[in-house]
Amino acid sequence: MRPDGGPEQAALRSFIASLALYDAFVAVTGRSSGLALKWPNDVLLNGGKLAGILLESAGTSRGVNSLSIGIGVNLLNVPEVVEEGAVRPVSLLSETGAQVMPEEFLDALAPAFARYEAQFTTFGFAPIRTVWLDRAARLGEVITARTGTTEHVGTFESVDETGALILRTSEGQRVIPAGEVYF
Repeated sequence: MRPDGGPEQAALRSFIASLALYDAFVAVTGRSSGLALKWPNDVLLNGGKLAGILLESAGTSRGVNSLSIGIGVNLLNVPEVVEEGAVRPVSLLSETGAQVMPEEFLDALAPAFARYEAQFTTFGFAPIRTVWLDRAARLGEVITARTGTTEHVGTFESVDETGALILRTSEGQRVIPAGEVYF
């Protein structure tokens, strides 16, 4: 894509992609039970990682000339090698019994993404944030967020208007703009 705005706006597309994935999974299975969104870029099913999102951009500090959104989905199988400490991978087939082919899934994903992208460009991040929080994994629970070599343990309170994770720790509120979350 060639989005308007700077890197901060482009980064919010991970929320759009995760909502589109959620809706696509519901569309192809007819169920939402067990689905949840993990900050900043994963979709979980029954506690396992079903899909992940990776954003790559090119541009300057003033703007993003191009944005690629990579999405990996475990439709039929799971990766054989998983990094230590990662959420266990699951497949749509193993968890729901639904055998969905990539083309069928893409037919559900593309219009869902277009719908959320239109909402985002028309109304901004606020409505996206609201829906995302309604589907967030472990909201209100204690989680661990890692940023480089620093670890923060606290209660997942929210996501702010920039997409940053809000944790309530023993030292007070922490705003974490980027990192990894562990349960």
